[in-house]
Amino acid sequence: MTDLRYPIGPPSYPQTTTSAERAQWIREIAACPAALRAAVAGLNEEQLSTPYRPEGWTVRQVVHHVVDSHINSWMRFKWTLTEEHPTIKAYDEVAWAKLPDYDVTPVEVSLALLKMLHMRWVVLLESLTDSDWQRAFHHPESHKDLRLEQILANYAWHGKHHTAHITALRTRMGW
Repeated sequence: MTDLRYPIGPPSYPQTTTSAERAQWIREIAACPAALRAAVAGLNEEQLSTPYRPEGWTVRQVVHHVVDSHINSWMRFKWTLTEEHPTIKAYDEVAWAKLPDYDVTPVEVSLALLKMLHMRWVVLLESLTDSDWQRAFHHPESHKDLRLEQILANYAWHGKHHTAHITALRTRMGW
């Protein structure tokens, strides 16, 4: 049986990257908002309230989570580019998903925000130099230093990962 938590497989943090890989990941980040929008297109309120797996988030929560997570990543890129080896702020994504705005905010709000965010983020990503990609931040929960090139790979995966949660659910449910 396929692991419903990881429909495209688990994330990885490459030890090194090439400019071609980074360019591909930037394209994937640029494509994320449209792919997520397509994944939820035509879903009704009941479908948006359906968990993508048992004990998992609802489709609505997944959409809101993607934008919250990507906002945090965008900020982490900015801190890392403007500060020397910052310690980033971690957040409790499970607690965020339980906040009332996740239940009452229409998914369209987060889809529009994600589109605008990614437009800004891609401009920033495309401007980075080889040395910028080597800059790192410290993650206080994992106690690891992560380079921007690794975070780029992770967030290219992240958008596809959550989009696949929704598209796999649609396939299983025949939506």
